[in-house]
Amino acid sequence: MTTMGIDPAQLSDEDVVRELRQLHATRSDTFFHGSDDALARHTSRTNELEAEYLRRNPDRDVDPYRLREGARERS
Repeated sequence: MTTMGIDPAQLSDEDVVRELRQLHATRSDTFFHGSDDALARHTSRTNELEAEYLRRNPDRDVDPYRLREGARERS
């Protein structure tokens, strides 16, 4: 699939985060109720934006409780 909408590389950091939050908020509805084309497009756009976010933030903060060791500590 080709990019629909603005190329993620051309978006500001704030726009990338805003778009990702919106896509994550609408994922369940798209998955359970969207057409096959809508789900495929949702998935590809999410992947594009997540890849761009990770490219810009390779050293992003990672919550230690989101790691395997952190999960073991909570148990």
